Amino acid sequence: KRSATEFTESDYFATMQVALGMEELVERHSTIMDKYDPDKNIGLIVDEWGGWYEVEPGTNSAFLYQQNTMRDAMIAGTTLNIFNNHCDRVRMANLAQTVNVLQAVILTQGEQMILTPTYHVMEMYNVHQDAMLLPIDLENVNYEQDGESLPALSVSASRTESGTIHVSLVNIDPNASHSISMLLRGEDFANVSGEILRSDALQDHNTFDDPDKIQVETFDDYSVDGGNVDITLPPFSVVVLKLD
Repeated sequence: KRSATEFTESDYFATMQVALGMEELVERHSTIMDKYDPDKNIGLIVDEWGGWYEVEPGTNSAFLYQQNTMRDAMIAGTTLNIFNNHCDRVRMANLAQTVNVLQAVILTQGEQMILTPTYHVMEMYNVHQDAMLLPIDLENVNYEQDGESLPALSVSASRTESGTIHVSLVNIDPNASHSISMLLRGEDFANVSGEILRSDALQDHNTFDDPDKIQVETFDDYSVDGGNVDITLPPFSVVVLKLD
């Protein structure tokens, strides 16, 4: 488990290996369910997901209180993209847990409260709720570390009833920006806007002394030409684009 805030890039890579394994878990369970429930009447429920590290020094180990860094934002963004892209089968997924325990969205101390990077990712992604999934064909690039590699990019997209498209993108590579050229066939966007969650170090986190160190900011590193969108994702960042 190790520390929630003091970790190496090797620790981070190992964590993301496990987190991205959710894709295989969902796909294999869905394959079995498809055989016996081809009409997909039964939902696949992911009872808990999220990072679990050592408790914060000086806290009760039984309470599982841990901090929440940009590493956890990468877990949240990629995991939610997996669930989005398999929403025909995944009907519910529960974060473990919401307040003060494990990968929490909120941390409290007496009367104080702070929002974690995980909170901000979930707030950014709430635009997908009750929207229609748009299928994606992604040509990925690798994030390499110590002779191993992981897919660097993660994407999901949806369309609201009013026709607005939202695209959520994650770059887990802590060392390099990556550019994506998106082709949305049959579209011609008049208005595009974006939000981004990023920081200077993977270990960065919000504290009660600095509650806004990590927060959502406006993102504009993209260009649009009809249905073509070119975007550059900074290292270890989460971006959500709104296109209409």
